[in-house]
Amino acid sequence: MSTSSRYPFTAIVGQDDLRLALLLNAVSPAVGGVLVRGEKGTAKSTAVRALAALLPPVRAVEGCRFSCDPAAPDPGCPDGPHPVDGPGGERPARMVELPVGASEDRLVGALDIERALAEGVKAFEPGLLADAHRGILYVDEVNLLHDHLIDLLLDAAAMGASYVEREGVSVRHAARFLLVGTMNPEEGELRPQLLDRFGLTVEVAASREPDQRVEVVRRRLAFEDGPAAFAGRWAGEEAELRERVAAARALLPQVRLGDGALRRIAAVCAAFEVDGMRGDLVMARTATALAAWAGRTGVAVEDVRRAALLALPHRRRRNPFDAPGLDEEKLDEVLRDAAADDPEDEPPTPPGGQAPEEPDGGGDDGPGPDGGGGGRPDPGDGAGDGAGGLPPQRTEDSGAPAPEDAPEALTGAEPGDSGGGTPRPASAEQQAVAAGEPFRTRVLSVPGLGAGAAGRRSRARTERGRTTGATRPEGALTTLHLTATVRAAAPHQRARGRSGRGLVVRRDDLRQATREGREGNLVLFVVDASGSMAARRRMGAVKGAVLSLLLDAYQRRDKVGLVTFRGRAAEVALPPTSSVDAAAARLQSLPTGGRTPLAAGLLKAHDVLRVERLRDATRRPLLVVVTDGRATGGPEPVALAARAARLHAAEATASVVVDCETGPVRLGLAGELARELRGTAATLDELRADALTGLVKDVTDHHRARRAA
Repeated sequence: MSTSSRYPFTAIVGQDDLRLALLLNAVSPAVGGVLVRGEKGTAKSTAVRALAALLPPVRAVEGCRFSCDPAAPDPGCPDGPHPVDGPGGERPARMVELPVGASEDRLVGALDIERALAEGVKAFEPGLLADAHRGILYVDEVNLLHDHLIDLLLDAAAMGASYVEREGVSVRHAARFLLVGTMNPEEGELRPQLLDRFGLTVEVAASREPDQRVEVVRRRLAFEDGPAAFAGRWAGEEAELRERVAAARALLPQVRLGDGALRRIAAVCAAFEVDGMRGDLVMARTATALAAWAGRTGVAVEDVRRAALLALPHRRRRNPFDAPGLDEEKLDEVLRDAAADDPEDEPPTPPGGQAPEEPDGGGDDGPGPDGGGGGRPDPGDGAGDGAGGLPPQRTEDSGAPAPEDAPEALTGAEPGDSGGGTPRPASAEQQAVAAGEPFRTRVLSVPGLGAGAAGRRSRARTERGRTTGATRPEGALTTLHLTATVRAAAPHQRARGRSGRGLVVRRDDLRQATREGREGNLVLFVVDASGSMAARRRMGAVKGAVLSLLLDAYQRRDKVGLVTFRGRAAEVALPPTSSVDAAAARLQSLPTGGRTPLAAGLLKAHDVLRVERLRDATRRPLLVVVTDGRATGGPEPVALAARAARLHAAEATASVVVDCETGPVRLGLAGELARELRGTAATLDELRADALTGLVKDVTDHHRARRAA
């Protein structure tokens, strides 16, 4: 992408935290990258792509595919060895994008196994990690990448090198890059272990201030009308910001991180119960970069505070239901306590020994080149907040009337099972009931062998896992089955004129290893929210069980969906998604009451699964029906529910009925529903990991018996 066709970084309106986090990584790549979380359409990708133009140019050895520095070439470079201070050229820093559907070979590179076996040479085709060396590696929708690709990516970012191992042949090359990932939390979360590997995290959202939104639209339309002309109008600001990044990089080695600042960092990480030491290290590097960005040689208290807000929120998530963020009042209290325990550091001074100028508070900027306000950053003067040197984030007009916060009164369209249709205020049983305490569940899996997306639930053919056989490769060979390849080549050695010790191998001899691992499934919850489920203790236990299953689905990398039924109809409370925290939020606010349209719930689930099969035919579904089995309302409700269940059975949908019936007298209706579904039933108590001893076997036996019949 040419500079003239890239949206200028300084033309971005607002998003101060995002811009600052990116600039800090440009100043100090050791910070460890940025994870940008936010809703769609918030300039996440625009800001990342614009950052590349601000990075200093790169000097690289001529002809080296791995961008070795002529002054200090990598001694292990596959294209080396290179002489020190050899010939080199200058090129702009690259920004390499990793697509969501990329393969492992595309990311780390590929070895030519055929040449390695037949000729004994390391023929290596570099991947995206090599292209991104000394530049930016940008991963859009990083939460949708396969876990093993994220592991490889973050390992390379942490070690500064990439290793490719294939059948005893290995290649290593340098891979130091600025890692930036963007994601929409509504589409699923990263595991906490992976979140911790990103240095900083930023939450972005669209401004609610009309004037700022107007300026965003005005600038974007001006850019689309003439990218080159628009970029030219911001060329001066871009040049100033580029010079400031270079100056901060040069100043960084002179910044002193005193004992007082280190103690504050340690106190903050301990107070917020941050696991491990990576948070402390990232905070220290970020605070140092903030000082250099502000033109100071000492780290101030405000640098530590700002570093905590950028480096710690994502490190405090223990499960997908924890809200990200940091309690700023607690942070200030910890910093005050740390300051009282330790003597104050000497005030930081900029190079030259003069005291730093106080920021002017950063009011609204004057009109930009598009004719409106909009907060154009002045990268040279450091106005705004003292730590970041960016203009303050615009806030909504404090005089605007606040929206009403009072919840709407729930009305019972179907008040109980009496048949009356007059709406009335909701009773206590119709209000949303808090979920019970989650617990660890036993694994519910889909029988058979699938071929869906990698995960941790059901058996499937995958690219990773235990080797189960060999086959001829279709397309490029990715995993060699060495024994099968030797067996295929051995009978032809005399005909091929073999004369030495080496084996003469041709492409037709190569065999691809077939492997079996685990896949993620679509777990569709169908939850009965009718009046028969409305008792508070009972519904709280039901929600706690579903919450536990949602947590299990998150850990096993499933997609989840939620269908609820009550009153006269069923609704899709949450379409299938990878965001289990969204499902948990819908579940917590689920009210109860009214009749029990069981058939409507099953039919709605059938429609959802039919559409999902068209979208992703390889992802197998698991239907989890949470009900006491009652069916009321309409003509022949029980017979209609049985017919709806048989629709799922006809399509061999794996199903589990969670029996919520309680009390000394039980009708066993949930068990009858499970038989119609050709699935299995389990009580709430049997869902617990220490009590569910035969459910998975029962599910498998049901489906095996059905196939045999």
